[in-house]
This record gives sequence, C-alpha cells and structure tokens, in this order.
Amino acid sequence: MTDPQVAILQMVLFILAIFLGFPIAFTLLALAVFFGFYAMGPRIFSLLVQNTFDIMSNDVLVAVPLFLFMGYVVERANILDRLFHAIQLAMRRVPGSLAVATLITCALFATATGIVGAVVTLMGLLAFPAMLRAGYDVRLSSGVVAAGGTLGILIPPSIMLIVYGAAAGVSVVKLYAAALLPGFLLAGLYLLYVVGRATLQPHLAPKLADHETAHVSAGQVWLALLTSFFPLAFLILSVLGAILFGLATPTEAASIGALGSLLLAAAYRSLDWGRLKEAVFLTARTSAMVCFLFIGSWNFSSVFSYLGGEKVIEHFILGLDLDTVTFLLLTQFIIFLLGWPLEWSEIIIIFVPIFLPLLKHFNVDPLFFGVLVALNLQTSFLTPPMAMSAYYLKGVAPPHVQLTQIFGGCMPFLVMVFLSMALVYLFPQIVFWLPDMLYNR
Repeated sequence: MTDPQVAILQMVLFILAIFLGFPIAFTLLALAVFFGFYAMGPRIFSLLVQNTFDIMSNDVLVAVPLFLFMGYVVERANILDRLFHAIQLAMRRVPGSLAVATLITCALFATATGIVGAVVTLMGLLAFPAMLRAGYDVRLSSGVVAAGGTLGILIPPSIMLIVYGAAAGVSVVKLYAAALLPGFLLAGLYLLYVVGRATLQPHLAPKLADHETAHVSAGQVWLALLTSFFPLAFLILSVLGAILFGLATPTEAASIGALGSLLLAAAYRSLDWGRLKEAVFLTARTSAMVCFLFIGSWNFSSVFSYLGGEKVIEHFILGLDLDTVTFLLLTQFIIFLLGWPLEWSEIIIIFVPIFLPLLKHFNVDPLFFGVLVALNLQTSFLTPPMAMSAYYLKGVAPPHVQLTQIFGGCMPFLVMVFLSMALVYLFPQIVFWLPDMLYNR
C-alpha cells in the first residue's frame, strides 16, 4: 500500500472505532502511535512528546479550565431558581411568559456556565415542570428547554470558540466579537418563535392566572432582578467586556470570571468546602478530557499529514470543482452529520482542522467559518436520533413525557438554527461588523 492509502486506512479505522464506542482520545493516540511507528519508526515517540509539550504550553488553552471553573461554581451557587423567578415576574405580561423567561434564563445561565448538560438538566428540573403545571404544551416546553440550554456554546464567553481559536490559529478575541451578534440573532429567533406561537395559539402557552401576578408590584420585580439577574449579568459582561475592549486577554478575563464566581457564590451563601471541591474536581476532569483530545488529535493529524492523507482529501475536494457556496454547504452538511455520534469538542478538535487549509482556496474567512460551525453545532444537541439535549431533558422529565414529544419540540428550533445560518451567509456583516468596528479587522 502507498502512504496515502495507509492514511485513508488510518481514518477509516478511527471512524470505525468511534461507532464501536472506543474512547476517542485514546483511540486517536493509539492509532497515531501505531501508524506513526509504521511511517517514521521510533521518531514517533519524540513527536508525541513534542506535540504534548506544545499543547500543554498553549496560552490560549489556559482559559478553558478557568472558564469551566467559573461555570461550575455559578452552577452550584443556587442562583438559577432566583434567576428564573425574577425573569418570570418581569416577563409576566408577555405572551408565553414562562417560555420566554425560560429562554432568557437558559441563555444567561448557559453563557455563564458553557455546560449544556448542566443547564438543560437544571432547567428541566425547575422550569419544565412549572410550564407543564401552567398548562403549556409538552412539545413547546421541551423545545424551549432543550434549545435554550445549547446557546452557551455559541454566545461568548464560549469555551467552544476558545477551542476553535486554538485549533484554527484565530484570535479568540475576534472570534468572540464575531459570534456575539449571531448568538443574539439565534436567541432572538427563538424568542420570536415562542411569542408568535403563544400569540397565534394561546392554548399552547396559557397566560398566568390573575391571582399569580396581581399582587406583584414593580418594586418586587426590581428587587428580584437586582438580587439575581443583574449580578450574574454583570459578571458575564465584565468578563466579555474586558476581552472585547482589550482590557484583558481571554485567560486574564477568565481568571477574573473565576474569582467573580467565587464572590457571587459567597454572596449567595453557597460557597462551602463540598461545593468548591466538587467544582474543582469537575473542572479538572473536563479540562483533562479536552487536553487529551487535543494531544490525541494533534498527533493523529501529524501522522495523517505525514502519510499524505490531507493532500488526498484536499485533491478530492478541489477535484469536485466546487464554488464557495457549495463548499460551505458540503462542509456544514458533513459537520451536521458528525454531530449525531460526536460531541462538539471532538468535531472541533479532530475534523474541523481538515477543512481549514481549504478555506484560503475558497476565499472563506476563518472567522466566518468558525461562526457558521458554532451555529451548526447547535444542531448536534437537537437532531434525533442523537439529540443530547433531548436525552438530558428526558432524564429529569416527568414519566408521562415521551422522548418522541421532546424530539418533536426540538424540530421548530432546529429550523431556527438553519434560518440563522442562512441569514449569516446572506448578510455576512452580522459576523464582521463588530470585529471591523472594534479592531479594524
């Protein structure tokens, strides 16, 4: 076999191992060592050590455990029930007020934590039963929770964008600026859909009873917001503003966010040794997973390139004689399909770098491509049969709620994701306006 054929065999074995359920990071490492030893002999071990050192000394990736720690501390600060209650009171006059409050709470909490499973699970325990008790449609309620919980991987400060920036060699600061408006666009489409459905079909989202809202004064609403919404919003905006306006690097801003989360937890009297220890443990575990994925994929890609595998893929795609539109459609379709069996971290670290060398040929800006990928990866949590948000919600939903109902509720929000991707492509200034204004990109 020629070296390029061996490289293709390496990729095929990796895909087969994924479907057989092998641990992805260690499968990448094992295949890298096996095929690397075939290609370059004992030098593969020196390459393994060098690549590991390069990854572990990457300044950009230092922000990942800090943002994770911030998220886990906020998650355990018992702020979610206060936050949902405050936004529910503020939105009580809006059609579908509980669903709107759920979406806003999901967006804010998901942005603060960046942990989709935690947000969907917590909102599934808090907001989902509240909507069902109020007579809301099961499908609408489940779609709101499942879709709202995924917004944290798109709206900055997003861990996913840090990982993409490290993989693509793109400024995380510019990525945050580029993703901000598309994130608000998608959240806005979700809200418009919910309010529209509640207005046109009020039986799906009944108004709150008068006795539930009549006794609520404006002062009570502001007090609830001041003690829940504004502290968390201030923490997020402080971190994001420090990054966007050049006051701090992402790593420095993440450390500020981690400290702020500790102060917030202390203010809510939720900072004890048990919760702190659990947050540190979860941060270390998730950070180790990301680092092992980077190490495995970096070595796998190095061997794959050494054998000529990237050239094979590049020649194949260029041989299709695609224009920019069809290239973007093809790559986004592949990423959409990969979202069924894989987590976003695995797609970003392993497969997205395969397409990056082709961006220049098709005149696609890496910032623009990264935002499209971030939007697309929302679908990996919402698309059956492997819609992880649906499974997270099913795990905490009442027994009478069926998985098919949750899947059905996700479908309209999936359409909103595709609509937002189309709007971003048709109006690229949604991505480029803020980076151009702030940094003269």
